[in-house]
Amino acid sequence: MLRYLVQRLLQIIPVLFGISCITFALMQFTPGDPAEIMLRADGIKPTLEATRAARHALGLDGPIHMQFMHWLYRLFHFDLGISYSSGLPVWEELMSRFPATVLLSGCSLLTAILIALPLGIGSALYPGRLPDRLGRACALFSVSMPGYWLGLLLIYYGAVKLKWFPIMGMEGWSSVILPAVTLGFGMAGTYIRLIRSSLLDVLGKLYIKAARAKGLQEWKVIGRHALRNALLPSLTLLGIHIGGLLGGSVIVESIFSWPGIGKYAVEAIFAKDYTVIQGYVLVMAVAVVLINVAVDLLHLLLNPRIRLR
Repeated sequence: MLRYLVQRLLQIIPVLFGISCITFALMQFTPGDPAEIMLRADGIKPTLEATRAARHALGLDGPIHMQFMHWLYRLFHFDLGISYSSGLPVWEELMSRFPATVLLSGCSLLTAILIALPLGIGSALYPGRLPDRLGRACALFSVSMPGYWLGLLLIYYGAVKLKWFPIMGMEGWSSVILPAVTLGFGMAGTYIRLIRSSLLDVLGKLYIKAARAKGLQEWKVIGRHALRNALLPSLTLLGIHIGGLLGGSVIVESIFSWPGIGKYAVEAIFAKDYTVIQGYVLVMAVAVVLINVAVDLLHLLLNPRIRLR
């Protein structure tokens, strides 16, 4: 296990180096001069002399390869540069908003699991019957409904009409319910269908028939033998969704004015704050890579056949 973990962590290094190269290259082709953007954000007219001075201060007047080496040097010191809009370090800005995104992501995943797990299991155990029809209808409704439309409905009925929840922003635990339900319900449909199909396939295996032939109780057969293997495909998909959620669900965070990194990235795009965009892409790439490593390790723990290989 330790050897496998070390190998995967070593494989991350070239991946992150490639991501940093691509990110730096894309920023070189974006329209607009960062020096002029910074000057306009400070209310200074971007004259030729002022622009030259700003480019020199930002280190943008040197050769491309020197700028790239300087970029890598700053990355090793967790320095993602200074935001053109706020004048604050990008790393501190991202980390100050990261807890809000983690909170929303965790509540959204919990909502998706609470919806998908019972409906997916019920659909597999009673195919063609009422639980199966209810699960498939919920899954179809989930994947067909746009997230922004559900979010607006929840705001209108839950916050405006009934006044049960805050309309926008982050004001205690009650404010996370509406955006978490919006994101969680949108993901639940995919997991319902995946759990149903995986569990139906596992229930037909010989070891499940052998467990039943031994006289084990049905809940032990389902919980200890069938469900453990049926959830492996869902675990892989869960890793992908976690990476997307940590990247900030841009639409939902914008609708609910949730102070996460997704909303921060949208504001940076409109302000053409390229330093923030560059740092955001790199931090999210690192998060996704590390989450995939964690998912692979969970596969090793849950599936003994992988360990044997």
